Amino acid sequence: MTLTIDSAKSKVIGEQLLKHIFCYRRLSSNRGCCAQEPCRMCLAPHLPKIEFFIKQKKPIHFILPAFPAKSSNKQKVLGPLPDMGERISLQFLQSLCDRIRDIYAPGAQITICSDGRVFSDLVCVKDEDVTAYGREIKNILDDINADAIDVFNLEDLFGELSFDEMRQKLILNYAESIETIRFQVKNDPDKRNLFNGIHRFLFEDYLVLQPFKSRNKIQTESKKSAYGVIQRSNAWSVAIAEKFPQALRFSIHPQPYHSEKIGIYTIETKDAWGTPWHNVAVYDGKKFLLMKRSQAESMRASLVWHNDRPSHFVLSNTLISPLN
Repeated sequence: MTLTIDSAKSKVIGEQLLKHIFCYRRLSSNRGCCAQEPCRMCLAPHLPKIEFFIKQKKPIHFILPAFPAKSSNKQKVLGPLPDMGERISLQFLQSLCDRIRDIYAPGAQITICSDGRVFSDLVCVKDEDVTAYGREIKNILDDINADAIDVFNLEDLFGELSFDEMRQKLILNYAESIETIRFQVKNDPDKRNLFNGIHRFLFEDYLVLQPFKSRNKIQTESKKSAYGVIQRSNAWSVAIAEKFPQALRFSIHPQPYHSEKIGIYTIETKDAWGTPWHNVAVYDGKKFLLMKRSQAESMRASLVWHNDRPSHFVLSNTLISPLN
């Protein structure tokens, strides 16, 4: 017989865990009371789900669509493979699960639902680079003994189809129309904020990757692709919610206070949209933070190699470069 925890106790534990997790919340706005202290409405979308696991004394399951592939823009990143930015981020996620285990003995499990295959063609990343990136993510997880993290991707959902066929099937089975996405972006400030962030990423990358095109043409094409990325990302969200219906949802993107997704920082960055796959890791003598490669180079930071490939930067006044 499975022992259970009563509702009152599960709610207390759930609130305690959520408030700890919210210390790392990535918010679309840092103004207002909720940015300092989460209110009941901040907790409300997540508390029933977390209580579901606590009542049954099971590990709390989180899903995180993230770790897609490195940007092809060499002004931002060091190359197509994961580097110190991804390693630090994965170490953080594992340590978060470890800290949850200290509060709640069954602990937590995070499934990284890698979305690189979902929109690689729209962000100018080759499918073979997505494959190599994903393989190295699994190698890092093994290397850091990340027993609380696993990976799920488009291939796990659709099996032996070609990559193009997988993307087409995802859109056919789970996607809203582009017209619906346009309407939402026009009328919902949070969705417009998401669109603007993705459009900015794509515009920056297209400028570098397609220098033979005018800025106006790139502006038009990157805007069209941004709608496509949101369409497929939303479809992927629906698909993984169907696959993992009880799981709590993390997001690598900034989220509103009362969102059904918990935006989360995995590594320090001054840009609320910064991720390891659009930036490089820079050690300032105390901690790692993310910035664009071009910015690190303009600061005359020193490039550090590890395992025969570039890993991260160290600021010039830093004497020691840790390799975590």
